[in-house]
Amino acid sequence: MISTNDFRNGVTIQNEGNLWLVMEFQHVKPGKGPAFVRSKLRNLRTGAVVDKTWRAGEKVAKAHIDKNKMTYSYSMGDTFVFMDNETYESVEIQKASIKYQLNFIIEGMEVSVISFEGEILGVDIPEKVTLEVAEADPAVKGNTATSATKDCILETGFKLQVPLFVNLGDKIIVNTSTGKYDKRG
Repeated sequence: MISTNDFRNGVTIQNEGNLWLVMEFQHVKPGKGPAFVRSKLRNLRTGAVVDKTWRAGEKVAKAHIDKNKMTYSYSMGDTFVFMDNETYESVEIQKASIKYQLNFIIEGMEVSVISFEGEILGVDIPEKVTLEVAEADPAVKGNTATSATKDCILETGFKLQVPLFVNLGDKIIVNTSTGKYDKRG
């Protein structure tokens, strides 16, 4: 059990039968009345984000989440296979659990597979990944206004906006939390 006063970004808790990741928290001491903690929580099973207010010092159960380093191997339809880097055992994860992360995962990439008491919840990918440009619109001559961008499709099929100087075959670094171009790779 942990106190709501001990909340930190990234802490996982169990509440009302669900697993929650603390994304944001704020301790509030109003002029009148007792102190409380405002938090933004993400459900680790469904991905839903909710705002919840707690009494200061309220006790909640801490969830111990396991993160195992694994390498993405291949896909079979809607099933994606990851290999444990230490035991070489394979783990199959359904597309629905990792739909957003698949925009940034390529074969051979190392990720952390997140599990709770044997139940696989999803994968944790690096904050920034280097991917190759598979399709890029040509830059329009004369279109040099500040921060001009064009459409681009990465090797994973993810579509994003990039600066005009990015061309087909270039390696670029993408921020996985925002899904935006960061810099050339």
